[in-house]
Amino acid sequence: MTERDTAVRGYAEAFFAVAEAEGVLDKVEDELFAFGTAIEQNPALREALNDASLPAESRKAVVRDLLSERAHPTTVALVGFAVDAGRAKDLGRIVELMARLAAERRNAALAEVRSAVPLDDAQRARVAEALSRATGRTIEIKVVVDPTVVGGLVARVGDEVFDGSVATRLDDAKQHLGSV
Repeated sequence: MTERDTAVRGYAEAFFAVAEAEGVLDKVEDELFAFGTAIEQNPALREALNDASLPAESRKAVVRDLLSERAHPTTVALVGFAVDAGRAKDLGRIVELMARLAAERRNAALAEVRSAVPLDDAQRARVAEALSRATGRTIEIKVVVDPTVVGGLVARVGDEVFDGSVATRLDDAKQHLGSV
């Protein structure tokens, strides 16, 4: 395990402990996951939060501007802490590991589900149930809205990938037609 991996694990465990101690683990976990996804999908935001030439206070102000009205104060504080510590580049990994730790605490596996559109609660429940049947484990899902999926879903549970996306089906059809 590299020094960076050790730091990521330490931050994930600390985030988990703080959110759990505050009694807001589920809410903060979801908000952090959504913010980590936003950073992943928005290069300008990622660059702003990682720009060492900007004072840490300016980078934290970006976080407050984005989250203060939309997120729990613990979420805002944890993201601000990571940014202040120069760990914004690791925030996605920190949040993913924190979510995995929370799922393990609840005796479940974490699935990242990518969909072109948001899923409602009933759809989330059906996806979790299908993945539970497929893996033989209790599954908790985190949904990432990803327009490149086009339609359908792509789910990752650990190293297993379940790809039912329209984009993949179209690629498969192109390959099949090209070989005929």
